[in-house]
Amino acid sequence: MKRHNVKDNCIKLTEMQMVEIQFDSQKNVLPGYLSLLRKNKFNILMVLTLFLGLTSCNKDKAPNEPNLIIKLVVDSTQVRLGNLGTPASIPAGNSGQHPLFNLISAHYLELAPNAFTALGNGAKLYHAAETTAGGSTAIDFSKAIVKSPGEIFLVIPLKDVPTGSYEWARLSLSYQNYDVKFYYNNLPLTGTVASFVGYNNYISSFWVKNQTVTLNQNKLQGFWAFETINGVQTGQAPGTTVPNPIASTSPIPAGSCVVTGQFAAPFVITGNETQDITVKMSLSTNKSFEWNDINGNGKWDVGPGTFENVVDMGLRGLIPIVE
Repeated sequence: MKRHNVKDNCIKLTEMQMVEIQFDSQKNVLPGYLSLLRKNKFNILMVLTLFLGLTSCNKDKAPNEPNLIIKLVVDSTQVRLGNLGTPASIPAGNSGQHPLFNLISAHYLELAPNAFTALGNGAKLYHAAETTAGGSTAIDFSKAIVKSPGEIFLVIPLKDVPTGSYEWARLSLSYQNYDVKFYYNNLPLTGTVASFVGYNNYISSFWVKNQTVTLNQNKLQGFWAFETINGVQTGQAPGTTVPNPIASTSPIPAGSCVVTGQFAAPFVITGNETQDITVKMSLSTNKSFEWNDINGNGKWDVGPGTFENVVDMGLRGLIPIVE
């Protein structure tokens, strides 16, 4: 006796005396199978399974709800902006490079209808966990969503997104992990930087690349760790650039990392969407890793007596792109 094929939870008999399945209109039973029940106990399980399969095949499947899918991507060719959202070059005495991103995280996302919408008065789509374990309120890094650029960062049911027309996206970055080039005694090498750009960060521990740093304390915006073959160094950048093209009408608090970017056309949510919508938050990494170039050679030198201080590691602009 051959096995019965199962497909999509619906059972079809290929061979078992080729019993014809017919529903009795009066008794609503399968008479062909009633005789089988008397022959073999194994058939009892088979018949029950058959009934369940036939029943499930007749049920209508619930339609999938459409979602707003958010991805964080980085682009070294995107325009490099300053705090006011205007193009910015590298200041004299400094140099910069495009870091190669491994991981990224954000702790807040909001859509703003127009340039006059105050931060917090738009459609708040995401707010990550915070804690007071380190004293003052801080982002809880242990609960952060950390993804590689281009991966799905958030999936938000569209029914939970307020209807309306939105011109701006406001994204607060919190963590970056990337590789950078450096020079030790003029020898070119590569190291990994883990940087915390959120307003305040409670960090129990974190991986840089191959090594773990344990803190169990708060660290303000600009804290970084740098791993090389010689171990891990930590430091604090004096400032972090946070581009906001609508700073004159909708400023952000000092010390925050809410990057603001404009949609190419108003992003409209009607409430009648039937398909997923994907929005890429494209972040500029155009020479976003910046240091004080003491010797003016355009290289980040970290050798003995020539360690050049990191002065900025903030992302250099946001363009929200509806796919």
